[in-house]
Amino acid sequence: MNNSLISQSFKNAKKENRPALLTYTVAGDNSKKKSLEILKSISNYADICELGFPHNTPIADGGQIQTSAHRAIKNGIKINDVFSIVNKFKKTKKNKPIILMGYYNMIYQYNENKFIAKCKKSKVDGIIVVDLPYPENKNFSSKCKKNKINFIQLISPTTSKTRLKKIINDSHDMIYYISMLSTTGEKLKVSPKKIMREYQKIKNQNKSKNVVIGFGITEKTIKSLKKADGLVVGSAICKEITNSIKKRQNTVINVTNIVKRLKNKIR
Repeated sequence: MNNSLISQSFKNAKKENRPALLTYTVAGDNSKKKSLEILKSISNYADICELGFPHNTPIADGGQIQTSAHRAIKNGIKINDVFSIVNKFKKTKKNKPIILMGYYNMIYQYNENKFIAKCKKSKVDGIIVVDLPYPENKNFSSKCKKNKINFIQLISPTTSKTRLKKIINDSHDMIYYISMLSTTGEKLKVSPKKIMREYQKIKNQNKSKNVVIGFGITEKTIKSLKKADGLVVGSAICKEITNSIKKRQNTVINVTNIVKRLKNKIR
């Protein structure tokens, strides 16, 4: 899958000597139309866009993302709406990779094969299933691969050495490293130096895999992690959506400005 849009994005960022910037927003926050506008606008600065399925019983999502998901669910966002947002996005941004992020229960209820077929049809580039760990994800992961969709494995600071090897061997074009044991959007409890040390151990296993770091990344911390292949910013964006709604300001402009500033910090 080396010529996937995802691996291409990492190559482009490396050429510019910087990490790829990945954004995370919740589909349908705070409306279908608005979330598509936000996605289109931030994709001018983000290298890869993650789009979350709003979920009412989250596992690792912190308060900011929960608030976003709650707004989307209240507005009646269904799985098919998420696919229609991706569809519309890809009509004008066909070269911008989109990664869907959600929970397995939802995929299971929808029907796994139907879900993957729908992803393929809407030109989804990758999938992160937060609660489908290795090796339970092997079957789903290989179905994704057959359909040229990246299945993205998660690794955390507590992943054992032997597990780490297996996960990396089984992974596709991108691996997601959770920087610390907490929910998203928490203050960085671990020093960036220590995160980069752990990160290096993962990279040393297989230099050809792209490893991104997520959790706790803000305008304050992003610069200190710029040696990574990619950095994911989610809660800081969801928080800005919440603030803009409260202040009745233009969500699209405010969120785009944050992403623009983040991008400038890692150049």
